[in-house]
Amino acid sequence: MGSRWRALPLALALALLAAAGCDSGTPDDARPKPTAAPTAAPTSAPAASVARVCDKPAAGPAKAPAGAVKVDPAVPGDLAAKTKSSPAHTTFWLAPGTHRLDPDPYAQVAPKEGNSYIGAPGAVLDGRKTNRYAFGGDARDVTISHLTVRRFVAPRNEGVVNHDSADGWKVEHATIRDNSGAGLMAGARQEVRASCLRDNGQYGMNAYKAGDSIEDLVVEGNEITGNNTGDWERREQGCGCTGGIKFWAVDGADIRGNWVHDNRGTGLWADTNNNDFLIEDNVLEANDGAALIYETSYNAVIRKNTVRGNNVVEGRTYADRGDTFPFATVYLSESGGEPRVPARTDRIEVYRNLLENNWSGITLWENADRFCNSPANTSSGDCTLLVEDTGRCAQPGIASEPLYSDCRWRTQRVDIHDNRFVLDKSVLDCTSTCDRMAVLANYGTYPDWSPYQGERVAEAITLEQHNRWHDNVYVGPWQFVVHDPSQVVDSTQWRGAPYRQDAGSTFRARGGD
Repeated sequence: MGSRWRALPLALALALLAAAGCDSGTPDDARPKPTAAPTAAPTSAPAASVARVCDKPAAGPAKAPAGAVKVDPAVPGDLAAKTKSSPAHTTFWLAPGTHRLDPDPYAQVAPKEGNSYIGAPGAVLDGRKTNRYAFGGDARDVTISHLTVRRFVAPRNEGVVNHDSADGWKVEHATIRDNSGAGLMAGARQEVRASCLRDNGQYGMNAYKAGDSIEDLVVEGNEITGNNTGDWERREQGCGCTGGIKFWAVDGADIRGNWVHDNRGTGLWADTNNNDFLIEDNVLEANDGAALIYETSYNAVIRKNTVRGNNVVEGRTYADRGDTFPFATVYLSESGGEPRVPARTDRIEVYRNLLENNWSGITLWENADRFCNSPANTSSGDCTLLVEDTGRCAQPGIASEPLYSDCRWRTQRVDIHDNRFVLDKSVLDCTSTCDRMAVLANYGTYPDWSPYQGERVAEAITLEQHNRWHDNVYVGPWQFVVHDPSQVVDSTQWRGAPYRQDAGSTFRARGGD
């Protein structure tokens, strides 16, 4: 499991709308809540179509579809019992009202392959803070739609809907809220559309499956808000166990058109050997922590997102402690493009996004002490996708190629262009540390057999690994952290030797906006 930000020696605590008309040439393949959905940015902005589904969820059919089994809310356990007595590929229609399971904590619905569960207007499945799970088991191709699932008490890291991460599930026009743990788990080929994942104790969705076998995940048009009500990062410092959505070892994901806002912690967090993500046309707004973390993962397209007002709570907290690390709104940690891992791109491409009034911008980071078999690897037991035999990542072999490169996750081949970065410090009530872009690493010291000691990793990520900013628009007083946390430069130094970043970019004060 990855932890929150970066790891320093022996501490082991780990520590997006574009300028209008810009195109990359790549084909388009006690916290206050907002009083309204986000306002649309300029007419070219993706925000105009963002999901607004929690307050006005789509209503299900008022009458049972032909052939559907009717479920009576007046009969506790009726849903589970009728599921058990009906064949696979049955459609169930939950009548209006509050449906309950038997009072046993482990009572749940065990769907059969191809079952569909459709809620009538006002249909709610209520766990009464007694039942742990709503829908579980390994049946494939289950559909849940137009149903509210609430007040279940899944343990930490477990989920309420699709508890066992079965494959091929569709969750559409559903509301999953006020549950402990994760509101929803994920399996391969899962589709989550036009649903509300709200106010769940740990995650809105936890995309984790034993065996790292999740592929082709679609998350589209959802509202994901208020999650991590249990405040797990503060209860267990460095746990890396929260987010609006957390993704683990997912191979292929389309995350588009979602409104991810006001989560206590990170909005979207991909952690450990994820690959081939398309993150586009989302609004990521007012999350306490980063809008997006892409950690120890590969190959992603991040485009046409509106990223607004994120990381203010956590950024200010660290600044007040005197921490000089550039805590970012978009944080690419030990993640990069890798041609040897098949995907729709062999880079991490970040383009045509608007980042506006967040606590800092984009940070590219590598922890020099984090690699396969290192005690500083907070993704305990995991290795890169380039090394099958983890035991090879040891002396003497790790000191030479190819293991020297392949035994560590590398932030490389990151292309950041045609974005618009806007910062007005008065909006954030900030005087310093909220105004930074960064590309850096720590000084490697640990463990004693590490071949990455000293400034090797900092030199590589800054100058050698093809990480580029170019053709962006900056509005406001931006600074740049390079090589290590102690080196802060202005835009002239950033564009000059040896960094030579942001060719073709424009910089202007707020008054010229």
